[in-house]
Amino acid sequence: MRIAFYAPMKPPHHPTPSGDRRMARLLMQALRDAEHTVDLASSLRSWRAEPDTGRSVADAAAREIGLLQEAYARGPTPDLWFTYHLYHKAPDWIGPTIADARSIPYCVAEASFAPKQAAGPWAEGHDQVQKALKRCDSVFFLNPNDHACVTPVLKPGCPCIDLKPFLDLAPFLAARRTAARVRHALADRLEIDPGQCWLAAVGMMRPGAKRASYAVLAKALKRVEIADFRLLLIGDGPDRESIEQEFAGDPRVRFLGALAPEGLIETLSACDAAVWPSIDEAFGLGLLEAQAAGLPVVSGENQGVANMVMHGETGLLTPPGDAEALADGLARLIADPGRRAAMGEAARAHVAAKHGLAAASRRLDDALRDCLTRFHAVRGRDEGALQ
Repeated sequence: MRIAFYAPMKPPHHPTPSGDRRMARLLMQALRDAEHTVDLASSLRSWRAEPDTGRSVADAAAREIGLLQEAYARGPTPDLWFTYHLYHKAPDWIGPTIADARSIPYCVAEASFAPKQAAGPWAEGHDQVQKALKRCDSVFFLNPNDHACVTPVLKPGCPCIDLKPFLDLAPFLAARRTAARVRHALADRLEIDPGQCWLAAVGMMRPGAKRASYAVLAKALKRVEIADFRLLLIGDGPDRESIEQEFAGDPRVRFLGALAPEGLIETLSACDAAVWPSIDEAFGLGLLEAQAAGLPVVSGENQGVANMVMHGETGLLTPPGDAEALADGLARLIADPGRRAAMGEAARAHVAAKHGLAAASRRLDDALRDCLTRFHAVRGRDEGALQ
């Protein structure tokens, strides 16, 4: 099957590392592993921090549609369109139009729909998402939270498939073999004791939910009276300076900046546990990566995170935004190396069993083949009824 892939929130090759970019790449890899031909249909980023009152994105999308129509007229044409992550700030202006023009199925993974945006400044983006969802032939949910608002918008009979967030585990297995060497190299570079407990926190340093998570983490750290550990903060962004100020004066903290994917996996594998408050996280790919690296996690709880972290087995979940509870969870893991190690091994096994690339590839393949068969069967019946 030839699949046209599109990620309006952030293209897979976007230069800024993020969980969204990593998930887009993983989806493309999973589809290719199922022996589909996957073409990146467009690199147009429809996401805007503020409403697009000048309609620059809609106009750019119209140009993209024209170019794609010309290209598909020459061939080859896709058998199916697959869009990853759309919501009112990043609607899909392209896929539904192309799917209609080429008479192919339109599928979406990780769609969010917020009825409260219908009459506000994001009304146009909201309407476009609604149109896209009504056109869907299959929807994949990575976050269970999205079911309640998305499902009622879909046409009758549209399959809703739960797809657990997933990872390619091969780099994590390779990093496990070099973890001791990487840990000693980091200890020398950061001037920290390799015998201490090392915590990792991974998150973009930008306004909004990420900034709020760093604020809760800083408050929690002030409540942890244990001195014999180090917190490695991994990430960068426009709010880095103010975030550094929140942690200023604490000798237990080190800032590592943004890391390339390989460096991130190696660093996680060299640590002992991970922490992240998870304020308004969809599902928190960083927490999944930490568990794949064999780290127990301490996180704020929401439905998306609880779908990945087994409380008391692979990590500790605390009430969202509760700095005191987060601090208590951290203190318990820091003080108990035996429990850390047991939970870390459980985390590694849990991700291997439930969140691997191979399982996701099979689930996607089965669902998309079924979608294509159903689409053409319905289309054939409709054409027959018109004759």
